[in-house]
Amino acid sequence: MAPLIIDTDPGVDDAYALALAARAPEVDLRAVTAVFGNVDLPTTTTNARRLLGMLGRGDVPLGVGADRPLIHPTTRRAADVHGDDGLGGVAERFGPLGPEPAGRALDVIARVLETSAEPVVLAAIGPLTDVALLLATRPDLAERIARLVVMGGSIGAGGNVSPAAEFNVWSDPEAARRVLVEERVPTTLVPLDLTHEVTVDRAWLDALAASGPVGEALAATRDVYAHGEALGVDRVPIHDAVALLEAIAPGTLATVPLEVEVDTSLGPGRGTVHADRRGRAPGGRTVDVALPDRTDVDAVRAALLRRLTGDDPDR
Repeated sequence: MAPLIIDTDPGVDDAYALALAARAPEVDLRAVTAVFGNVDLPTTTTNARRLLGMLGRGDVPLGVGADRPLIHPTTRRAADVHGDDGLGGVAERFGPLGPEPAGRALDVIARVLETSAEPVVLAAIGPLTDVALLLATRPDLAERIARLVVMGGSIGAGGNVSPAAEFNVWSDPEAARRVLVEERVPTTLVPLDLTHEVTVDRAWLDALAASGPVGEALAATRDVYAHGEALGVDRVPIHDAVALLEAIAPGTLATVPLEVEVDTSLGPGRGTVHADRRGRAPGGRTVDVALPDRTDVDAVRAALLRRLTGDDPDR
């Protein structure tokens, strides 16, 4: 089993992602770290504890990460999307609380990287502050990361926090630029362009709810989350779960290598990810960007349901 660390800001779609990872036979979940984002750090930390407890993963160390961006303070959370409690207003349905935090996120991640017999996949499904700090303070550990899988950005689909910016990148653009542009760790970026295509409908959620207590709790978040993530149709995106599926089963999402840049200005474009899609040979660092025109979105949606309900013949 491939070793896996998840850095997360739970968050409704983060809950789906953690449930997916906890049930995946392909990976060994070595640690979860909580970062600020959808809600404040104390709440994301408590939610991570709730999810690990509900999923029966008290064996997984939990680290406490950054409570703010690297440089500029964030101007908003996502309570309008995820509810004040971060879990769709139904946090009490998730539990019991899992383990107390085992320390700082950077220390927890470093211990896993230092002691693993093989390189570790790091899935970053919140603001990239913790990842940027890790790579800045412990560059010796970069080679211990097999791959970064990042949920973030929007290449051409429009943003969800501004006309062009996606929430995770917008929450700390300086950290995102460090990770996506300046570093050299192999990276797969899963943007809104794809996750807004892999939406789920009421029938999908009903099937999930019928699968057992975990599925029932996840599906119970639908009302607040569907309203907050309104896409003009009766469908709900579960962004982070799409990225986690790729972390668990590499190659599930078809990707194209692109050079990217992150807007760190203080103007209206702050947090926008620009990708060079001119078709020329890249001249610098590239990241593998997952796009809907290259991915079977129906197959991804079906795979997510099979795995989350425990009805996967490959398990």
